[in-house]
Amino acid sequence: MARRKSQPEEHPSSPSFEEALAGLEAIVDAMEREQLPLEELVTYYEKGSRLLDRCESILQTARGRIQLITLRNQTESGSETGTDESPRTASPPAPSAASDDDHDDIRLF
Repeated sequence: MARRKSQPEEHPSSPSFEEALAGLEAIVDAMEREQLPLEELVTYYEKGSRLLDRCESILQTARGRIQLITLRNQTESGSETGTDESPRTASPPAPSAASDDDHDDIRLF
């Protein structure tokens, strides 16, 4: 944890989720432990807000991807089970209903 500084670094490119989260943790830690002037607190808050937006954006993208994967898997398994299981879904008449209609049936159980 030697990487952490009291003031988080700005990355020229968009940070990864882990980098943004680490930056947020550093900001919260600095704001909780240090006596900072108001202007510096506002600067930390602005940076934290941007990092939070980045984290939420990454999480939203991940949720969307997971939903697409889940939907695709359900669609694929539904089409597979639809062709393979269609004979199984049609159940034969219940034995009690058949026995009432035909008294000549032989019962094994």
